[in-house]
Amino acid sequence: MKKLIRRVRYGAPVVVVSGLPRSGTSMAMQMLSAGGFPVITDGVRQADEDNPKGYFEQELVKDLHKDGEDRSWVQTTRGRAIKIISFLLRHLPEQNNYKVIFMRRDLPEVLASQTKMLERLGAPNGTSDDHMFKLWKDHLWKINYFMRHTGHIDFIDVIYRDVVDAPAEYAARICDFVGSPMDIDKMAAIVDPCLSRN
Repeated sequence: MKKLIRRVRYGAPVVVVSGLPRSGTSMAMQMLSAGGFPVITDGVRQADEDNPKGYFEQELVKDLHKDGEDRSWVQTTRGRAIKIISFLLRHLPEQNNYKVIFMRRDLPEVLASQTKMLERLGAPNGTSDDHMFKLWKDHLWKINYFMRHTGHIDFIDVIYRDVVDAPAEYAARICDFVGSPMDIDKMAAIVDPCLSRN
């Protein structure tokens, strides 16, 4: 009943693609876009060797955590999809409904991919792998708890490796969760197993 009341009050949910960096969030955004679902992206961050099909990001998202920041723009994304890193989910305004597609990838793979990207960028990695692993593991536990116990978020876990192995099956699951008709075949065609090596 509470969810029905929220739906009437706040309208269509904002579809959020989230997860740790390098966990497949860009791929999920690409799938939604290919399937015909409207996505929010400003194109500021261009495709590169680490994400040759594009990042599908919106710069405004990066300021969600700032005190006093105007977050009213989030309301304009109702009925569309936007990519928001997991560390910022707590800062989403409660005056919206959210459907979160939460991408999950084995932490050693995430760490390896992140390290490779930083090396390409020539950026120093000032945190040891063991410490980063612990930080991410702790963060995932906390964000899981948050999503399960807040009233404005519904979420689905999407395992990166499973999507790579069975793209059509997971495209259909995402479509069912979002609750909007999409082209499953076009969504599945986005998934490129070769890119997982990045």
